[in-house]
Amino acid sequence: MTNDRSDFTQGSILKKLTFFMIPILGALVLQAAYGAVDLLVVGRFGSTQGLSGVSTGSQVLNLVTFVVTQLAMGITVLIARYMGEKKTEQIGGVIGGAAVVFTIISIVLLVLMVCLARPISILMQAPKEALTLTVFYVRICGAGILFIVAYNLLSAIFRGLGDSKSPLLFVLVACVVNIIGDLVLVVGLHLDAAGAALATVFAQAVSVVFALLRLKKKGLPFSLSKQNFRLNAQCRKFLGIGLPLALQECLTQLSFLALCAFINRLGLTASSGYGVACKIVNFAMLIPSALMQSLASFVSQNVGAGNQKRAKKTMATGIGIGVSIGVVVFALILAKGDLLTACFSADAAVIQKGYEYLKGFAPETIVTAILFSMVGYFNGNDKTLWVMIQGLIQTLLVRLPLAYIMSIQPDASLTAIGLAAPISTAVGIVLNVGFYIYLNRKSATVFNKKS
Repeated sequence: MTNDRSDFTQGSILKKLTFFMIPILGALVLQAAYGAVDLLVVGRFGSTQGLSGVSTGSQVLNLVTFVVTQLAMGITVLIARYMGEKKTEQIGGVIGGAAVVFTIISIVLLVLMVCLARPISILMQAPKEALTLTVFYVRICGAGILFIVAYNLLSAIFRGLGDSKSPLLFVLVACVVNIIGDLVLVVGLHLDAAGAALATVFAQAVSVVFALLRLKKKGLPFSLSKQNFRLNAQCRKFLGIGLPLALQECLTQLSFLALCAFINRLGLTASSGYGVACKIVNFAMLIPSALMQSLASFVSQNVGAGNQKRAKKTMATGIGIGVSIGVVVFALILAKGDLLTACFSADAAVIQKGYEYLKGFAPETIVTAILFSMVGYFNGNDKTLWVMIQGLIQTLLVRLPLAYIMSIQPDASLTAIGLAAPISTAVGIVLNVGFYIYLNRKSATVFNKKS
Protein backbone atom coordinates (compact mmCIF):
# COMPACT_ATOMS: atom_id res chain seq x y z
CA MET A 1 0.00 0.00 0.00
CA THR A 2 1.15 3.54 -0.70
CA ASN A 3 1.30 5.58 2.51
CA ASP A 4 0.21 9.21 2.63
CA ARG A 5 3.75 10.61 2.59
CA SER A 6 4.70 8.79 -0.59
CA ASP A 7 1.33 9.43 -2.30
CA PHE A 8 1.90 12.54 -4.41
CA THR A 9 -1.52 12.51 -6.05
CA GLN A 10 -3.27 14.41 -3.26
CA GLY A 11 -2.59 17.05 -0.62
CA SER A 12 -0.52 20.25 -0.72
CA ILE A 13 1.92 20.24 -3.64
CA LEU A 14 4.31 22.71 -2.00
CA LYS A 15 4.39 20.83 1.29
CA LYS A 16 4.77 17.35 -0.19
CA LEU A 17 7.28 18.45 -2.85
CA THR A 18 9.35 20.25 -0.22
CA PHE A 19 9.37 17.31 2.19
CA PHE A 20 10.26 14.90 -0.62
CA MET A 21 12.95 17.22 -2.02
CA ILE A 22 14.75 18.03 1.25
CA PRO A 23 16.23 14.52 1.72
CA ILE A 24 17.19 14.45 -1.97
CA LEU A 25 18.87 17.84 -1.54
CA GLY A 26 20.56 16.58 1.61
CA ALA A 27 21.91 13.57 -0.28
CA LEU A 28 23.16 15.81 -3.10
CA VAL A 29 24.81 18.18 -0.60
CA LEU A 30 26.61 15.26 0.98
CA GLN A 31 27.61 13.91 -2.43
CA ALA A 32 29.04 17.30 -3.37
CA ALA A 33 30.79 17.50 0.01
CA TYR A 34 32.00 13.96 -0.61
CA GLY A 35 33.80 15.07 -3.78
CA ALA A 36 34.84 18.42 -2.34
CA VAL A 37 36.55 16.75 0.63
CA ASP A 38 38.91 14.94 -1.76
CA LEU A 39 39.86 18.22 -3.42
CA LEU A 40 40.08 20.10 -0.11
CA VAL A 41 42.30 17.54 1.61
CA VAL A 42 44.58 17.05 -1.41
CA GLY A 43 44.72 20.83 -1.94
CA ARG A 44 45.74 21.40 1.69
CA PHE A 45 47.90 18.37 2.40
CA GLY A 46 48.92 17.09 -1.04
CA SER A 47 50.59 18.71 -4.03
CA THR A 48 49.43 21.09 -6.76
CA GLN A 49 49.97 18.18 -9.17
CA GLY A 50 47.74 16.03 -6.99
CA LEU A 51 45.11 18.77 -6.92
CA SER A 52 45.11 18.91 -10.71
CA GLY A 53 45.02 15.10 -10.88
CA VAL A 54 41.95 14.89 -8.63
CA SER A 55 40.34 17.77 -10.53
CA THR A 56 40.80 16.17 -13.95
CA GLY A 57 40.18 12.61 -12.74
CA SER A 58 36.98 13.59 -10.96
CA GLN A 59 35.67 15.04 -14.23
CA VAL A 60 35.99 11.56 -15.74
CA LEU A 61 34.30 10.00 -12.70
CA ASN A 62 31.52 12.59 -12.90
CA LEU A 63 30.89 11.59 -16.52
CA VAL A 64 30.32 7.98 -15.48
CA THR A 65 28.32 8.82 -12.35
CA PHE A 66 25.98 11.33 -14.01
CA VAL A 67 25.31 9.06 -16.99
CA VAL A 68 24.46 6.15 -14.68
CA THR A 69 22.23 8.46 -12.61
CA GLN A 70 20.29 9.54 -15.69
CA LEU A 71 19.93 5.95 -16.90
CA ALA A 72 18.64 5.03 -13.44
CA MET A 73 16.07 7.83 -13.77
CA GLY A 74 14.16 5.46 -16.06
CA ILE A 75 13.81 3.08 -13.11
CA THR A 76 12.62 5.86 -10.79
CA VAL A 77 10.01 7.08 -13.28
CA LEU A 78 8.74 3.58 -14.12
CA ILE A 79 8.41 2.53 -10.47
CA ALA A 80 6.63 5.79 -9.62
CA ARG A 81 4.30 5.26 -12.60
CA TYR A 82 3.38 1.78 -11.36
CA MET A 83 2.83 3.20 -7.87
CA GLY A 84 0.44 5.81 -9.31
CA GLU A 85 -1.38 3.19 -11.39
CA LYS A 86 -1.56 0.84 -8.36
CA LYS A 87 0.30 -1.86 -10.32
CA THR A 88 2.91 -2.64 -7.67
CA GLU A 89 3.16 -6.27 -8.81
CA GLN A 90 5.19 -5.03 -11.80
CA ILE A 91 7.92 -3.43 -9.65
CA GLY A 92 9.73 -6.69 -8.82
CA GLY A 93 10.48 -7.23 -12.51
CA VAL A 94 11.78 -3.67 -12.82
CA ILE A 95 14.24 -4.09 -9.94
CA GLY A 96 15.39 -7.57 -10.98
CA GLY A 97 15.94 -6.56 -14.59
CA ALA A 98 17.72 -3.37 -13.52
CA ALA A 99 20.13 -5.36 -11.33
CA VAL A 100 21.19 -7.46 -14.34
CA VAL A 101 21.50 -4.51 -16.74
CA PHE A 102 23.51 -2.37 -14.32
CA THR A 103 25.85 -5.25 -13.47
CA ILE A 104 26.69 -5.59 -17.16
CA ILE A 105 27.26 -1.83 -17.39
CA SER A 106 29.58 -1.96 -14.37
CA ILE A 107 31.75 -4.65 -15.90
CA VAL A 108 32.11 -2.71 -19.16
CA LEU A 109 33.01 0.50 -17.32
CA LEU A 110 35.53 -1.30 -15.13
CA VAL A 111 37.40 -2.68 -18.15
CA LEU A 112 37.39 0.68 -19.96
CA MET A 113 38.51 2.81 -17.01
CA VAL A 114 41.21 0.45 -15.77
CA CYS A 115 42.70 -0.42 -19.16
CA LEU A 116 42.36 3.00 -20.77
CA ALA A 117 43.15 5.24 -17.77
CA ARG A 118 46.29 6.69 -19.37
CA PRO A 119 44.81 7.38 -22.84
CA ILE A 120 41.75 8.96 -21.15
CA SER A 121 43.99 11.22 -19.04
CA ILE A 122 46.03 12.24 -22.09
CA LEU A 123 42.82 12.91 -24.04
CA MET A 124 41.78 15.16 -21.16
CA GLN A 125 45.04 17.04 -21.74
CA ALA A 126 46.01 16.63 -18.11
CA PRO A 127 49.10 18.79 -17.43
CA LYS A 128 52.30 16.74 -17.84
CA GLU A 129 53.25 17.36 -14.22
CA ALA A 130 49.96 15.81 -13.08
CA LEU A 131 49.54 13.03 -15.68
CA THR A 132 50.71 10.13 -13.51
CA LEU A 133 48.51 11.12 -10.57
CA THR A 134 45.51 11.61 -12.88
CA VAL A 135 46.01 8.08 -14.27
CA PHE A 136 46.15 6.66 -10.73
CA TYR A 137 42.92 8.43 -9.78
CA VAL A 138 41.00 7.24 -12.87
CA ARG A 139 42.29 3.65 -12.62
CA ILE A 140 41.50 3.23 -8.93
CA CYS A 141 37.99 4.69 -9.30
CA GLY A 142 37.46 2.45 -12.32
CA ALA A 143 38.39 -0.62 -10.28
CA GLY A 144 35.64 0.26 -7.79
CA ILE A 145 33.03 1.39 -10.30
CA LEU A 146 30.67 -1.48 -9.35
CA PHE A 147 30.01 0.16 -5.99
CA ILE A 148 29.44 3.60 -7.53
CA VAL A 149 26.92 2.16 -10.02
CA ALA A 150 25.20 0.07 -7.35
CA TYR A 151 24.70 3.09 -5.08
CA ASN A 152 22.97 5.07 -7.84
CA LEU A 153 20.75 2.10 -8.77
CA LEU A 154 19.61 1.55 -5.20
CA SER A 155 18.93 5.27 -4.71
CA ALA A 156 16.81 5.32 -7.88
CA ILE A 157 14.73 2.40 -6.60
CA PHE A 158 14.02 4.04 -3.25
CA ARG A 159 13.07 7.38 -4.86
CA GLY A 160 10.70 5.61 -7.24
CA LEU A 161 8.99 4.17 -4.18
CA GLY A 162 8.54 7.70 -2.81
CA ASP A 163 11.31 7.25 -0.22
CA SER A 164 13.92 10.00 -0.50
CA LYS A 165 15.23 9.62 3.07
CA SER A 166 17.02 6.31 2.60
CA PRO A 167 19.37 7.60 -0.17
CA LEU A 168 20.25 10.45 2.21
CA LEU A 169 21.34 7.91 4.82
CA PHE A 170 23.39 6.00 2.23
CA VAL A 171 25.38 9.02 1.15
CA LEU A 172 25.79 10.17 4.78
CA VAL A 173 27.50 6.88 5.56
CA ALA A 174 29.68 7.23 2.44
CA CYS A 175 30.61 10.82 3.28
CA VAL A 176 31.73 9.98 6.82
CA VAL A 177 33.79 7.00 5.63
CA ASN A 178 35.31 9.09 2.81
CA ILE A 179 36.43 11.83 5.21
CA ILE A 180 38.06 9.29 7.49
CA GLY A 181 39.70 7.62 4.46
CA ASP A 182 41.06 10.94 3.15
CA LEU A 183 42.53 11.82 6.55
CA VAL A 184 44.21 8.42 6.86
CA LEU A 185 45.40 7.96 3.26
CA VAL A 186 46.19 11.53 2.16
CA VAL A 187 47.14 13.30 5.40
CA GLY A 188 48.52 10.29 7.28
CA LEU A 189 50.08 8.11 4.56
CA HIS A 190 50.75 10.94 2.04
CA LEU A 191 49.22 9.02 -0.89
CA ASP A 192 48.04 12.26 -2.53
CA ALA A 193 45.53 11.78 -5.41
CA ALA A 194 45.72 7.97 -5.21
CA GLY A 195 44.73 8.11 -1.55
CA ALA A 196 41.70 10.25 -2.38
CA ALA A 197 40.61 7.73 -5.02
CA LEU A 198 41.00 4.78 -2.63
CA ALA A 199 38.96 6.59 0.01
CA THR A 200 36.21 7.26 -2.55
CA VAL A 201 35.91 3.62 -3.61
CA PHE A 202 35.95 2.24 -0.06
CA ALA A 203 33.31 4.73 1.07
CA GLN A 204 30.98 3.77 -1.80
CA ALA A 205 31.44 0.07 -0.98
CA VAL A 206 30.39 0.60 2.64
CA SER A 207 27.40 2.69 1.49
CA VAL A 208 26.20 -0.06 -0.87
CA VAL A 209 26.32 -2.70 1.87
CA PHE A 210 24.26 -0.38 4.10
CA ALA A 211 21.76 0.24 1.27
CA LEU A 212 21.27 -3.47 0.61
CA LEU A 213 20.59 -4.12 4.28
CA ARG A 214 18.09 -1.25 4.30
CA LEU A 215 16.30 -2.62 1.21
CA LYS A 216 16.13 -6.09 2.76
CA LYS A 217 14.58 -4.79 6.00
CA LYS A 218 12.19 -2.30 4.35
CA GLY A 219 8.55 -3.31 4.09
CA LEU A 220 8.14 -3.31 0.30
CA PRO A 221 4.75 -2.99 -1.45
CA PHE A 222 5.66 -5.81 -3.87
CA SER A 223 7.28 -9.24 -3.99
CA LEU A 224 10.82 -9.85 -5.25
CA SER A 225 11.92 -13.34 -6.32
CA LYS A 226 14.89 -14.98 -8.06
CA GLN A 227 12.84 -15.17 -11.26
CA ASN A 228 12.84 -11.36 -11.43
CA PHE A 229 16.62 -11.22 -11.85
CA ARG A 230 16.88 -11.60 -15.63
CA LEU A 231 16.61 -9.56 -18.79
CA ASN A 232 12.83 -9.12 -18.98
CA ALA A 233 10.15 -6.92 -20.55
CA GLN A 234 10.58 -4.28 -17.85
CA CYS A 235 14.18 -3.71 -18.97
CA ARG A 236 12.99 -2.41 -22.33
CA LYS A 237 10.56 -0.06 -20.60
CA PHE A 238 12.99 1.57 -18.18
CA LEU A 239 15.74 1.68 -20.81
CA GLY A 240 13.29 3.38 -23.17
CA ILE A 241 12.89 6.13 -20.57
CA GLY A 242 16.47 6.24 -19.29
CA LEU A 243 18.59 5.77 -22.42
CA PRO A 244 17.77 9.15 -24.02
CA LEU A 245 18.60 10.83 -20.73
CA ALA A 246 21.81 8.83 -20.37
CA LEU A 247 22.87 9.60 -23.94
CA GLN A 248 22.21 13.29 -23.43
CA GLU A 249 24.10 13.26 -20.12
CA CYS A 250 26.99 11.35 -21.69
CA LEU A 251 27.41 13.90 -24.47
CA THR A 252 26.88 16.77 -22.01
CA GLN A 253 29.55 15.42 -19.67
CA LEU A 254 31.85 14.81 -22.62
CA SER A 255 31.40 18.48 -23.43
CA PHE A 256 32.41 19.29 -19.84
CA LEU A 257 35.49 17.11 -20.30
CA ALA A 258 36.22 19.02 -23.49
CA LEU A 259 35.80 22.26 -21.55
CA CYS A 260 38.20 20.93 -18.91
CA ALA A 261 40.67 20.12 -21.72
CA PHE A 262 40.27 23.65 -23.17
CA ILE A 263 41.14 25.13 -19.78
CA ASN A 264 43.97 22.65 -19.11
CA ARG A 265 45.68 24.10 -22.17
CA LEU A 266 45.84 27.43 -20.33
CA GLY A 267 48.23 25.96 -17.74
CA LEU A 268 48.43 24.24 -14.36
CA THR A 269 47.10 27.24 -12.40
CA ALA A 270 44.05 27.63 -14.65
CA SER A 271 43.46 23.87 -14.49
CA SER A 272 43.58 23.81 -10.68
CA GLY A 273 41.47 27.00 -10.43
CA TYR A 274 38.81 25.54 -12.70
CA GLY A 275 38.81 22.32 -10.67
CA VAL A 276 38.21 24.31 -7.49
CA ALA A 277 35.46 26.35 -9.19
CA CYS A 278 33.76 23.14 -10.36
CA LYS A 279 33.37 21.96 -6.77
CA ILE A 280 31.61 25.22 -5.88
CA VAL A 281 29.53 24.94 -9.06
CA ASN A 282 28.47 21.46 -7.94
CA PHE A 283 27.13 22.95 -4.69
CA ALA A 284 25.42 25.82 -6.54
CA MET A 285 23.57 23.34 -8.79
CA LEU A 286 22.19 21.27 -5.92
CA ILE A 287 18.77 22.96 -5.65
CA PRO A 288 18.01 22.65 -9.40
CA SER A 289 19.24 19.04 -9.42
CA ALA A 290 17.11 18.14 -6.38
CA LEU A 291 14.10 19.77 -8.03
CA MET A 292 14.62 17.82 -11.24
CA GLN A 293 14.86 14.46 -9.44
CA SER A 294 11.90 15.25 -7.16
CA LEU A 295 9.68 16.47 -9.99
CA ALA A 296 10.31 13.32 -12.05
CA SER A 297 8.87 11.09 -9.30
CA PHE A 298 6.16 13.57 -8.30
CA VAL A 299 4.94 14.20 -11.86
CA SER A 300 5.16 10.53 -12.86
CA GLN A 301 2.84 9.45 -10.04
CA ASN A 302 0.27 12.07 -11.01
CA VAL A 303 0.48 11.17 -14.69
CA GLY A 304 -0.03 7.52 -13.74
CA ALA A 305 -3.10 8.58 -11.74
CA GLY A 306 -4.41 10.59 -14.72
CA ASN A 307 -3.97 13.98 -13.01
CA GLN A 308 -2.10 16.07 -15.60
CA LYS A 309 -3.33 19.37 -14.15
CA ARG A 310 -1.65 18.62 -10.82
CA ALA A 311 1.52 17.62 -12.67
CA LYS A 312 1.65 21.07 -14.34
CA LYS A 313 1.10 22.81 -11.02
CA THR A 314 3.99 20.81 -9.61
CA MET A 315 6.31 22.13 -12.32
CA ALA A 316 5.27 25.73 -11.60
CA THR A 317 5.82 25.18 -7.88
CA GLY A 318 9.29 23.79 -8.59
CA ILE A 319 10.23 26.80 -10.71
CA GLY A 320 9.11 29.16 -7.93
CA ILE A 321 11.19 27.34 -5.30
CA GLY A 322 14.25 27.15 -7.55
CA VAL A 323 14.31 30.75 -8.71
CA SER A 324 13.79 32.10 -5.18
CA ILE A 325 16.81 30.21 -3.87
CA GLY A 326 18.82 30.73 -7.08
CA VAL A 327 18.79 34.51 -6.65
CA VAL A 328 20.35 34.13 -3.18
CA VAL A 329 23.04 31.74 -4.44
CA PHE A 330 23.79 34.07 -7.37
CA ALA A 331 24.41 36.99 -5.01
CA LEU A 332 26.58 34.84 -2.71
CA ILE A 333 28.82 33.67 -5.56
CA LEU A 334 29.32 37.17 -6.92
CA ALA A 335 29.99 38.73 -3.51
CA LYS A 336 32.01 35.99 -1.81
CA GLY A 337 33.31 33.79 -4.64
CA ASP A 338 36.96 34.39 -3.73
CA LEU A 339 36.36 33.29 -0.14
CA LEU A 340 34.64 30.14 -1.40
CA THR A 341 37.54 29.19 -3.68
CA ALA A 342 39.99 29.90 -0.83
CA CYS A 343 38.42 26.98 1.06
CA PHE A 344 39.97 24.56 -1.42
CA SER A 345 43.42 26.01 -2.01
CA ALA A 346 46.00 28.18 -0.29
CA ASP A 347 47.52 29.21 -3.64
CA ALA A 348 46.52 32.85 -4.35
CA ALA A 349 46.76 32.37 -8.14
CA VAL A 350 44.52 29.29 -8.03
CA ILE A 351 42.00 31.13 -5.85
CA GLN A 352 41.88 34.04 -8.30
CA LYS A 353 41.45 31.80 -11.36
CA GLY A 354 38.62 29.91 -9.66
CA TYR A 355 36.85 33.17 -8.81
CA GLU A 356 37.25 34.40 -12.39
CA TYR A 357 35.33 31.38 -13.69
CA LEU A 358 32.60 31.74 -11.04
CA LYS A 359 31.90 35.35 -12.04
CA GLY A 360 30.86 34.23 -15.53
CA PHE A 361 29.01 31.15 -14.31
CA ALA A 362 26.94 32.89 -11.58
CA PRO A 363 23.72 33.59 -13.61
CA GLU A 364 23.45 29.84 -14.20
CA THR A 365 22.19 29.41 -10.63
CA ILE A 366 18.95 31.21 -11.58
CA VAL A 367 18.25 30.04 -15.12
CA THR A 368 19.04 26.39 -14.36
CA ALA A 369 16.30 26.34 -11.70
CA ILE A 370 13.79 27.06 -14.49
CA LEU A 371 15.32 24.64 -16.98
CA PHE A 372 15.69 21.70 -14.57
CA SER A 373 12.12 22.09 -13.26
CA MET A 374 10.84 21.83 -16.84
CA VAL A 375 13.12 18.87 -17.52
CA GLY A 376 11.81 17.11 -14.39
CA TYR A 377 8.26 17.66 -15.64
CA PHE A 378 9.05 16.23 -19.09
CA ASN A 379 10.92 13.26 -17.55
CA GLY A 380 7.85 12.47 -15.45
CA ASN A 381 5.77 12.55 -18.65
CA ASP A 382 8.09 10.09 -20.44
CA LYS A 383 9.21 12.85 -22.84
CA THR A 384 12.84 11.87 -22.35
CA LEU A 385 13.58 11.85 -26.08
CA TRP A 386 12.74 15.56 -26.16
CA VAL A 387 14.84 16.15 -23.05
CA MET A 388 17.76 14.55 -24.88
CA ILE A 389 17.24 16.63 -28.03
CA GLN A 390 17.02 19.99 -26.25
CA GLY A 391 20.00 19.08 -24.08
CA LEU A 392 22.16 18.24 -27.07
CA ILE A 393 21.19 21.43 -28.89
CA GLN A 394 22.08 23.72 -26.03
CA THR A 395 25.25 21.84 -25.10
CA LEU A 396 26.78 20.90 -28.44
CA LEU A 397 25.57 23.84 -30.53
CA VAL A 398 25.83 26.64 -27.95
CA ARG A 399 27.83 25.98 -24.78
CA LEU A 400 30.77 24.00 -26.18
CA PRO A 401 31.43 26.14 -29.29
CA LEU A 402 31.10 29.33 -27.26
CA ALA A 403 33.48 28.08 -24.55
CA TYR A 404 36.01 26.97 -27.17
CA ILE A 405 35.92 30.34 -28.93
CA MET A 406 36.47 32.09 -25.60
CA SER A 407 39.35 29.75 -24.67
CA ILE A 408 41.40 30.43 -27.82
CA GLN A 409 41.36 34.20 -27.49
CA PRO A 410 44.82 35.80 -27.03
CA ASP A 411 43.97 36.89 -23.47
CA ALA A 412 41.59 34.03 -22.68
CA SER A 413 39.34 34.87 -19.71
CA LEU A 414 37.86 32.19 -17.45
CA THR A 415 34.98 34.62 -16.80
CA ALA A 416 34.10 34.66 -20.49
CA ILE A 417 34.39 30.87 -20.65
CA GLY A 418 32.10 30.60 -17.62
CA LEU A 419 29.43 32.74 -19.34
CA ALA A 420 28.90 29.99 -21.90
CA ALA A 421 26.88 28.04 -19.29
CA PRO A 422 24.04 30.52 -18.56
CA ILE A 423 23.82 31.51 -22.22
CA SER A 424 23.28 27.90 -23.33
CA THR A 425 20.78 27.32 -20.50
CA ALA A 426 18.76 30.34 -21.61
CA VAL A 427 18.56 28.78 -25.08
CA GLY A 428 17.35 25.55 -23.44
CA ILE A 429 14.56 27.39 -21.61
CA VAL A 430 13.31 28.90 -24.87
CA LEU A 431 13.29 25.46 -26.49
CA ASN A 432 11.41 23.89 -23.57
CA VAL A 433 8.80 26.63 -23.41
CA GLY A 434 8.14 26.08 -27.10
CA PHE A 435 7.76 22.32 -26.58
CA TYR A 436 5.47 22.84 -23.57
CA ILE A 437 3.18 25.07 -25.67
CA TYR A 438 3.23 22.48 -28.46
CA LEU A 439 2.20 19.67 -26.07
CA ASN A 440 -0.64 21.74 -24.60
CA ARG A 441 -2.01 22.58 -28.05
CA LYS A 442 -1.72 18.96 -29.12
CA SER A 443 -3.53 17.81 -25.98
CA ALA A 444 -6.27 20.41 -26.50
CA THR A 445 -6.75 19.26 -30.12
CA VAL A 446 -7.11 15.62 -29.04
CA PHE A 447 -9.59 16.62 -26.33
CA ASN A 448 -11.69 18.64 -28.79
CA LYS A 449 -11.83 15.74 -31.24
CA LYS A 450 -13.02 13.39 -28.53
CA SER A 451 -15.66 15.93 -27.49
